[in-house]
Amino acid sequence: MANDETLAQPGRRDFLTQITAAVGGVGVAAACVPFVASMNPSSDVLAKATTEVDISHIPPDGVHTVPWQGKPVFIFHRTEEQIKQMQASNGVLDPATDKTRVQQPQWLVVVGVCTHMGCVPNKEGPGWVCHCHGSEYDDSGRVIRGPAPKNLEVPPYHFVDDSRIVIGVA
Repeated sequence: MANDETLAQPGRRDFLTQITAAVGGVGVAAACVPFVASMNPSSDVLAKATTEVDISHIPPDGVHTVPWQGKPVFIFHRTEEQIKQMQASNGVLDPATDKTRVQQPQWLVVVGVCTHMGCVPNKEGPGWVCHCHGSEYDDSGRVIRGPAPKNLEVPPYHFVDDSRIVIGVA
């Protein structure tokens, strides 16, 4: 008879239903943790997220290439004459001012991948030339002759001090 009285109590049934639902919810959440954690970037990917570069050894008119996220990044130390020339023009095929492409006028930082087919342009005279299909970029990384449709990409970067920059978001 005591069993029939216990089953007849609706408050007890509601309590057991709520406890079962709560325990089930916690179990589902605990089972999801490993799946969500597997979506985080691995340590080798995080290591490539930023690159710190010492720029003190790059002479004026010199280019230093560093890898960042599997792509080459050109760091170009521009001369006063090159800065004046680039500030006087806005680009041809993908117009942009020099001021919007650099943080400090003497330093240009661009991803060294042609925006046409992904080749790596070479520094030749004033600017870069992509020998795959003939695209040309000026000393601000702006496309001046196609078939490349866009300027060289400017990666996120910031100056730590006068002799070091960090490429990537930090």
